Amino acid sequence: MSNLTEEAQKREIKNRRHFSFRLNVFFFITFFVFSVLIVRLAYLQFVEGDSLRAREHEIGTRPVAVPPIRGNIYDSEKRALAYSTSTQSLYYTHDTKMSEEDGKALAAELVAKFNELGLKTAKPLTVEEVFKYMDFKGRVYYSYQPRRIKSGLTKEEIAYFSEHKDQFPGIEVVEESVRQYDKDRVAVQLVGYMKKMSGATSLSKYKDAEKQTDKTLEYLKDEEVGFDGLEFMYQDELRGRNGIKEYPVNNQSEIIGPMKLTKPIKGDNIILTINKDIQLATQNAITEHLEKIRTSSDKQERAANAKTGYAVAMEVKTGKVVAMASMPDYDPAVWQGGISQDDLDSITYYMSNGAIRDAQPPYKDDKERMKHPSSLVNLGSTQKPLTILVGLNEKLITTQSEFIDPGYFAFGGKGHETRVRNASSAANGLLKPVTAIAKSSNAYMAGMIGNRLYMRDGSEGVDIWDSYMKQFGLGVTTGSGLPLESSGIIDYFKEIKTGSAQSALIYASFGQQAKYSALQLAQYASTLASHGKRMKPQFVDRIEDTDGNIVQPYQSEVLNTVSFPDSYWQTIEAGMAQVRVRGFDDFKYNFYRKTGTSQQDVGGKTVENAVFIAYAPAENPTLAVAVVVPEGGYGGWGAAPIARKIFDAYDAKVGLDGKPHPNSVSSNPANGEVGEPFGVNAVNANAQGENANGEQQ
Repeated sequence: MSNLTEEAQKREIKNRRHFSFRLNVFFFITFFVFSVLIVRLAYLQFVEGDSLRAREHEIGTRPVAVPPIRGNIYDSEKRALAYSTSTQSLYYTHDTKMSEEDGKALAAELVAKFNELGLKTAKPLTVEEVFKYMDFKGRVYYSYQPRRIKSGLTKEEIAYFSEHKDQFPGIEVVEESVRQYDKDRVAVQLVGYMKKMSGATSLSKYKDAEKQTDKTLEYLKDEEVGFDGLEFMYQDELRGRNGIKEYPVNNQSEIIGPMKLTKPIKGDNIILTINKDIQLATQNAITEHLEKIRTSSDKQERAANAKTGYAVAMEVKTGKVVAMASMPDYDPAVWQGGISQDDLDSITYYMSNGAIRDAQPPYKDDKERMKHPSSLVNLGSTQKPLTILVGLNEKLITTQSEFIDPGYFAFGGKGHETRVRNASSAANGLLKPVTAIAKSSNAYMAGMIGNRLYMRDGSEGVDIWDSYMKQFGLGVTTGSGLPLESSGIIDYFKEIKTGSAQSALIYASFGQQAKYSALQLAQYASTLASHGKRMKPQFVDRIEDTDGNIVQPYQSEVLNTVSFPDSYWQTIEAGMAQVRVRGFDDFKYNFYRKTGTSQQDVGGKTVENAVFIAYAPAENPTLAVAVVVPEGGYGGWGAAPIARKIFDAYDAKVGLDGKPHPNSVSSNPANGEVGEPFGVNAVNANAQGENANGEQQ
């Protein structure tokens, strides 16, 4: 008995031990599970809490972007050239519980009030149009997205719908902006224009816009965005940031609570280097002179087909562009609210900025248009100062190198010679570099520089020539950053293939082997004026926020420097000072200039383009000006008088000597003495069919 009892006691002790072990295991597992839960809860709260709350908010709300007010574009004196004005629009947010019949009834009520309180001159909206804009079936918008019903509400409409909001479910008056442009049409192509976002996706900037995850930067479907010019170039700065309307919704995307608003941030303002007064003077000078030379009774001046003109005025020391004109221009108001096909057709050949890129002449007939030059033209004799610099620096000539000019320069094999002629085949006799520029001798440039460079370096001479051109901004973009700026059209490399390296260099030496823009010519003239500093053309002086605080200042930038001995610069300027030119007879400043009459084969005929560059004052250059008039004839007649008016406008507003001279107006700028009549340089017919440019003697 005692033995059984002892055995039982052992079993009992063993069972108790097993039970204690199992209990400990149970408590341990329970403790472990609870520990894991506590750690997980802590992780969710402290580590993933923000993201989970954001996800909860995302599921339970629907954000709707509110477009910001676009920043303004001002001239150098802060006069608005492009600005946004507020307008009030009526929006509708769809209630999914409303039937279509009720929706049509609401549309009818709205139309009745529009007819009663709206502008009587505007085209009235119909019930069908309003109901379509309400998008009842959600084909265009989600239910929580507001639909625009009408823009440009009158004060009476604003007051009525604001006071009777309860009577019109889902209706809300919203303030929006409309882009306006200066009625004087100041630098239209430079400022640029805007398009609806839906029509702007052809530009790479907007192609991936739908991938934007930041709601404050999201582009809206009906939003207008910069499409060209400065409106496009500074789109991000001008646009600002969206506001956000947040609507609480259920799982059916139905609004279940009040809206929360985060206000939009207005875009920054751009202050340009362009001065409105100088710009308008430039535009008017081109327009008036084009009319004058088209109808002139003077055979030397008459240019019946001169329909377009381009000019750029650039400060030598700063690179600031105070005027850039591409004429004729157009009224940019046609873009407001979308443009019709008829309006687009009417402005097609005036939209492009011909001062920086290839702009076609304004002929509607395609065949006729192909008979006329575009805005990019050969330099003509404006090339010659740089040609002399190349010759001097390459030791092809010295400042005193002489050449007897018989009126032409012949090259090629015996019996197959080609003659490069001067204007009217004028025999200039004994020439040095200074007089070669003054008398615009094609023969000197061809024989002493173009041909000598070929004879010394062969085809490599073309590369040497090209490197000099680029250092002066010819054959490369100017660095302005303007969209679609052209680097020019280089022909001397093509001439190597169709003719020879010799002909390429000879024709290039007097400006017949490359076509450039007016901005490139202005940068080239400015580089001559500064004795080798190629400045970046600057169009924006600064960017300010809405409170006038400077967000981004701009400073002058030297793109590259060309170092030549002073004697080289003095040589070309001594020649440029002697160039006879029309329109500057009473100009009170000494100035350096070069005229050009570039010839161009277009549509089976040869046309003459007027080109002119100048900078003043000679002693301390402040302003460089370039003018291009396709089919304008002789540069001294077709382009120089325009430049004179630009210098006068700058002198009156800013001052060529550093102080304004409000009465700085030429007494008779169109009738200055120019010496002997101009002639046209020519080349004897050759295998390449080349012709040379004409220029004054």
